[in-house]
Amino acid sequence: MSSARPRIRRSAPAGRRTRLALTGPAALLAAALTACSGGASGSAEVGGDGKAPDTSITVNLRGEAAAPGGPVKVTLAHGKLKAVSVKPGEGGPLAGKISADGRTWTSDRVAAPGTAYTVEATDADGGSDRATFATAEAEKVNKLSLAPGKNTTVGIAQPLSVVFDHPVKDKAAVEKALKVSTSNDTEGSWGWLQDYSGKDRVDWRPKEYWKPGTKVTLDAQLNGVDTGADGGWFVRDYATTFTIGAAQVVKVDLDGHRLALHRDGKQVMDLPMSAGTPGGEKASWRGTAVLMSKEGTINMRSETVGLGDAYDKMVDYSMRLTWSGMYAHAAPWNANYFGQANRSSGCLGMSDANASALYGQVRVGDPFEITGAEAKGTVAEGNGYGAWNVSWADWQAKSALK
Repeated sequence: MSSARPRIRRSAPAGRRTRLALTGPAALLAAALTACSGGASGSAEVGGDGKAPDTSITVNLRGEAAAPGGPVKVTLAHGKLKAVSVKPGEGGPLAGKISADGRTWTSDRVAAPGTAYTVEATDADGGSDRATFATAEAEKVNKLSLAPGKNTTVGIAQPLSVVFDHPVKDKAAVEKALKVSTSNDTEGSWGWLQDYSGKDRVDWRPKEYWKPGTKVTLDAQLNGVDTGADGGWFVRDYATTFTIGAAQVVKVDLDGHRLALHRDGKQVMDLPMSAGTPGGEKASWRGTAVLMSKEGTINMRSETVGLGDAYDKMVDYSMRLTWSGMYAHAAPWNANYFGQANRSSGCLGMSDANASALYGQVRVGDPFEITGAEAKGTVAEGNGYGAWNVSWADWQAKSALK
């Protein structure tokens, strides 16, 4: 037994004594419970070999700098555990389970970095003990951003999207910690991709467009998850909840130069427009793009999208469709081409009145289904929310848990 003992507080019912022992080659943190029975003669209960029954328990973490990232395990040498509590300095206790034989308790979640824990255990005979340990601080911390925003209402194509500050090498460990629940058991899958920014990203999309009214919750139980080399540890959990709004789809016909809004399967708006000039980088993208944000009046400059100094304009009713700079917006300077030809620098341009009308009806998360030959390619998964341009089977294959 090691001579270095953690400081503990002990409590036991009358007629019992408890102790904390350090055992094993790794000098594990240990809590020991030793049973005594107060007979008429005052003698202790002994086993067949003349020794007191061994009811010691061991906890696999000890000291002030224990390694984080693994579950907390409490093991009883003999007898059965009745209850175990492992509490961090802040928040509720870790959930865990006692094994079928009553000898071991294991936490469901891992020990987080930089956290002090208090361990309390009782055995079936009523003995109890208390000990503490702390985990080492994380040398590097990973963080994330979530979309959509908390308590928002979004369109039927909006994915859950998680972008990480640092690289994620252990994608499976991270994905296991991301718990998605829906109000109607929607089928869906996580898929890993590279965001347009170059960062690691994982999106959860349903097999088909969401059903209106669906409530979606993400419980990202990431505290204590190691993302791997160069990524660092998560030191907190994350959560978001959102609701799916009306079934709206914007159908864009590049070759016909028209844009139509459909709601609940019925066309409610049909507008002439002019898309990107075909035959080069100014052409528009085809495929399904998801409305990312409604940005109102913004300054658009061509050099930000690699088109030199072709334009620098204040643009009204701007609706972002991709990170690469494709928008739907008002473009009164292109009025001669609405419904006639594609002559923009890649965006879907309309009159002020029509852009205003569309802007007032669409919702972030609405899909823009863009068809036509006059395009420069298909929206990529990471260029905005392009997951809908991947088959369901191929999307499922992007999961780290496939």
